[in-house]
Amino acid sequence: MNICPKCGLPEQACICEEIGKSEQRITVTLEKRKFGKWITFVDGLSKEVNIKELAKKLKNKLACGGTIKDNKIELQGNHSKRIKEELIKLGFKEEQISI
Repeated sequence: MNICPKCGLPEQACICEEIGKSEQRITVTLEKRKFGKWITFVDGLSKEVNIKELAKKLKNKLACGGTIKDNKIELQGNHSKRIKEELIKLGFKEEQISI
């Protein structure tokens, strides 16, 4: 049985990600790029959150492409209206998210 080095619980019962989610200050910003294309940035995620898995879930929910650069999630398109509710569904609190 493997034990998590951070919380000391078995890996199946590890709560590090939930603790990490509760201590976040997530910032969502928009940037207009070449040819009038919009990019939505999700920034402020700590190491406790699995950023790859979160990006994959957001891309599926918002039906867009995207990538991870410099610990930020970049999503293709303007998702300022829906991204807050999707982050809340994924376990983040409304007070932690600023757009």
